[in-house]
Amino acid sequence: MAVGDVLTATEQGRTCALAVSLGRDLHEVVSHHQDLFAGRPFDPAFVTSVAMSAAFTAPEYTAEQLRVTARTVLWVFAADWQIDYLAKSEDDLRMIIDDCLAVGDGSPPDDKHPLARLLAGIRDELAVVPAFAAMQPVWRDELGRVFAAMAQEWRWKTAHEASDPRGAAPTLDEYLANADNLASVLVSVTHWAQLGDRGSLDHLDELRVASREVQRAIRLVNDLATYRRDVEWGDLSALMLVSDSAEVTARLTTVIERCHDLIRPLETTCPRQAAFLRRQIAFTSGFYQLSDFWGSL
Repeated sequence: MAVGDVLTATEQGRTCALAVSLGRDLHEVVSHHQDLFAGRPFDPAFVTSVAMSAAFTAPEYTAEQLRVTARTVLWVFAADWQIDYLAKSEDDLRMIIDDCLAVGDGSPPDDKHPLARLLAGIRDELAVVPAFAAMQPVWRDELGRVFAAMAQEWRWKTAHEASDPRGAAPTLDEYLANADNLASVLVSVTHWAQLGDRGSLDHLDELRVASREVQRAIRLVNDLATYRRDVEWGDLSALMLVSDSAEVTARLTTVIERCHDLIRPLETTCPRQAAFLRRQIAFTSGFYQLSDFWGSL
């Protein structure tokens, strides 16, 4: 399997089969956590999309090696739904976050929010991986960053909906600085912890820096493709923060250039991890040309 972005027809066929295997596992997860995935946006195509995103960003691995990665992507969408659309108060927000962070610290999932129970399964799978002992503090830090960013966006959006003058909309820079709510760095760290190879362990700091810039690129790709859905759902979007959409397009070009600058040195020291980051941008850019992960409200 080539490490680069271009796959032969045979490799594409294998990658599709890999996505099928991951999809079957994700459907099993959903069946055991139906309280998290009951909303209409979680249609049958949603699980297929999540499985494909994992398979096409890391096609050289097996379904067993990618299972936790795919489950983490699934969990991220569940978290987004619970916080962005179902949490109606600061108390709701705090309960979800406190339960999940407690699980991230090792607490049992009993009597906790369903989102925390799903997270506990991911944590437990990672806990048996030898590399996770070294990477657990990083994984926990990324989990905290995700919830801090999700809470910030919830407050921005809630203040805007209430026409609260204290809740001024963020600038584009502030919005991109809060891109941890996308959680792609958490997904990447989970992936690297599961694999546990020397490339990930020896270059984790550089990988996180590059992954955070990739996360900003994905945020902008998403926003440019899903503006109508964002307006309909009441989501915050980069396009709502500028007077001209060309500013967002220009920023995306700059961010992607920065991504390549950060990834390029990693192609020598840890080529598989570098390819994983490159493919995250490429897959997202291609996917959003024709579809969306979410179904309809």
